Amino acid sequence: MITQNAPALIPVLYLISSMLIPMIGYFRSGASFYIALLTSVAVFGVSIMGLQEVMANGSISYHLGGWMPPLGIELVLDPLSAFISVIITASALMVMIYAHSNVRQEIPGSSMGFYSLSMLFMGGLAGMAITGDFFNLFVFLEISALASYGLLAIGTRRGPVSAFRYLVLGTAGAIFYLMGVAFIIIATGSLNMADVAKILPYAEYQRPVIVGLVLILVGIIIKMGVFPIHHWLPDAYSDASSTATALIAPIGTKVAAYILIRVMTIYEFPPLLDVMTWMAGLSIVAGSILAIAQTNIKRMLAYSSVANIGYIVLGVTLANPLAFIGAMLHILNHALMKLVLFMSAGGMLHSVGSVSISRMRGFPTVMPWTALAFFIAALSMVGIPPTGGFFSKVYLIMGAIEAEAWIFVAIIILSTLLAFVYLFRMINIAFFRPYEKSDDKKVIQSEELVLETPVETKDESKKEFESMPRKEMGLLMLLPVLIGSVIIILVGIYNGWIIDNMITNAIPDILKLNP
Repeated sequence: MITQNAPALIPVLYLISSMLIPMIGYFRSGASFYIALLTSVAVFGVSIMGLQEVMANGSISYHLGGWMPPLGIELVLDPLSAFISVIITASALMVMIYAHSNVRQEIPGSSMGFYSLSMLFMGGLAGMAITGDFFNLFVFLEISALASYGLLAIGTRRGPVSAFRYLVLGTAGAIFYLMGVAFIIIATGSLNMADVAKILPYAEYQRPVIVGLVLILVGIIIKMGVFPIHHWLPDAYSDASSTATALIAPIGTKVAAYILIRVMTIYEFPPLLDVMTWMAGLSIVAGSILAIAQTNIKRMLAYSSVANIGYIVLGVTLANPLAFIGAMLHILNHALMKLVLFMSAGGMLHSVGSVSISRMRGFPTVMPWTALAFFIAALSMVGIPPTGGFFSKVYLIMGAIEAEAWIFVAIIILSTLLAFVYLFRMINIAFFRPYEKSDDKKVIQSEELVLETPVETKDESKKEFESMPRKEMGLLMLLPVLIGSVIIILVGIYNGWIIDNMITNAIPDILKLNP
């Protein structure tokens, strides 16, 4: 019963929770966390059951109100959407566990709003992954976008400004997407994705189809943060609270990548694939170079996300099974890597009071478990075996070789070397430079968010602020970080099983037919 209703339960449980949190939290503010956590556990369980059912018996379709597609609204769990759903719900669960202590420290007055927006955001993402038609994809896209604007605004003083910039670009992306959908319905008379895929090759007017696909892809590119439309991403990620960044960064852009996969495999148009492939290559190189120049850990990780989004787009647009496997594996690996890295950065902020790379001196001494998890995720980001990141890059390189796209083989290798530079610069500071505490400095002047505790001075009319003492994260913050780092290694070890049982079945038919 649950598995057959899984396509509806996954987004609906999140959306119901987003409404319950402010209703109950108004009377009992402490209940917000527990509602969000219980919802995350329940939805993760449903998504696992759905994935098992899909692996055993094939796709699950749910028709709202009993109306059959293409007229009715269809929610679908197929091998691709079930795989993405598990990534989304697992990431949300780990962040909710992590959030309990972190939210109280960084945004103590906005915890109820944070948890409500988080559930709304997750409901939007889950709906995007499962919906079977273009219009409801737009609806869920906007639900997640509106929630993400609110989440990103809760943080530093600059958070609202960065969120507003993202809102402007996000609105532009939504307009492009909706215009593209209008052209698709003009050409086909349908919004159901499966129906559109059957009609498009035989549509009487192909020009509206091409225009529609271009507009949809422009909208998705803006949402993904692909170079050169990436400027909103570093500001938004670095100015938001650590928990908001840990929630949005690992999965927000990945669901946009999932939409890209759906759209690009509905209709084959080689010139568009070529343009997207080169944009992916530029994104990989530019993101890696810009990451080297950063002194703020969160900004550096944000620019590395630009590069890693490029990897995923490249895997899709090379349009062969090996590259697609690399893209799907990288969606999983990058979600795990960014989850661990951003949560570790949040732990550093929680303990040290800053996310400046220069403040990482002696990091392993005072936060050994966090440093270990950070190190494992960094190894995966570079692509060092046996971590998962190594194998996704190997498949991407194999896909580029199969496509005889030698320039992109070189780009992947170059980006790997650049990732080694910017990540091991941090590791060098953290592991090989001792922490030097200055007793006479009680105020940390920093452009980042600083956790502060008031300290009385000789002049009672004035207050200085002292950063939080250096110490390891609490258990609830540390637990998901360690679990994520272990999964990174397990994904590397069991990558063959994941590919054979989950990803291979998700390869679109249009790619299997390509020579």
